[in-house]
Amino acid sequence: KSPLGLGHSGGGSTLLGYIGIDTIIEQMRKKTMKAGFDFNIMIVGYSGLGKSTLVNTLFKSQVSRWSSGWGGEHKIPKTVEIKAVSHVIEEGGVKMKLTVIDTPGFGDQINNENCWDPISKYINEQYEKFLKEEVNIARKKRIPDTRVHCCLYFISPTGHSLRQLDIEFMKHLSRVVNIIPVIAKSDTMTPDEKNEFKHRVRKELETYGIEYYPQNEFDDDMEDKNENDKIREAMPFAVVGSDKEYQVNGKRVLGRKTAWGVVEVENPNHCEFALLRDFLIRSHLQDLKEVTHNIHYETYRARRLNDNGGLHPISANNTQESNL
Repeated sequence: KSPLGLGHSGGGSTLLGYIGIDTIIEQMRKKTMKAGFDFNIMIVGYSGLGKSTLVNTLFKSQVSRWSSGWGGEHKIPKTVEIKAVSHVIEEGGVKMKLTVIDTPGFGDQINNENCWDPISKYINEQYEKFLKEEVNIARKKRIPDTRVHCCLYFISPTGHSLRQLDIEFMKHLSRVVNIIPVIAKSDTMTPDEKNEFKHRVRKELETYGIEYYPQNEFDDDMEDKNENDKIREAMPFAVVGSDKEYQVNGKRVLGRKTAWGVVEVENPNHCEFALLRDFLIRSHLQDLKEVTHNIHYETYRARRLNDNGGLHPISANNTQESNL
């Protein structure tokens, strides 16, 4: 034992009095609250699946591109476009710069061959932008993070199986970004049809070797694995989005009105929106950012440095300021 009666490193030490190590959590909380943080979410799927509405519902604010002054007419573009819009949203003193990246035109062409290329290019460009900032000699104290932390992929509620484009997109993109598949407008199916379709989609994803988030290989421990197994068994989440409120049993609820009544968005008996929201925002948001940085970005970075024999540091004079 040491003269102070403390155990050596490697074993548990009995402290003789209060030191204050536990305050580190509060210190980190204060710093994070002051700095705020970024979260970048991409939405991909055929037009008419309610992508923008669902994201607005998730964040309980008008964060989609259609509510940000991008043209009143919803014309389908001739090629896949990338539209990113950022908002700062605040809750309980915590600021988050939320960027929603939309992909109008995806899947809407006569020939959709390789229509995922512009999306893949955009994701890699954000990694490249971050990498260039990292190798600057005069590096910014906080590098602007435009990397895509999560891609919500919207599956049409056909009730049959995945389309070829769904399979090809997820196969190509799951290597570079965290993909979370969701079944859109799930109120168009009966509960039995919905469960059967979910099961079929899971089987197809497994058959084609498509890895979606949370990936099995990144479970840290048994606790993580048990929690993530429950999520994986529930995926893809069958969701309904709505920014309209209705009166149900004396309460105002978000929902979609049908001939049979109101489909309540946040009612777990009606759809799995609440499951998706809790998973995406309340339990796994930080992990999505960490997997992006430690796995997807690191893979890109290692490949780039290997291909180039190392990127040369960029002097402060040559640094281009990011416009985000």
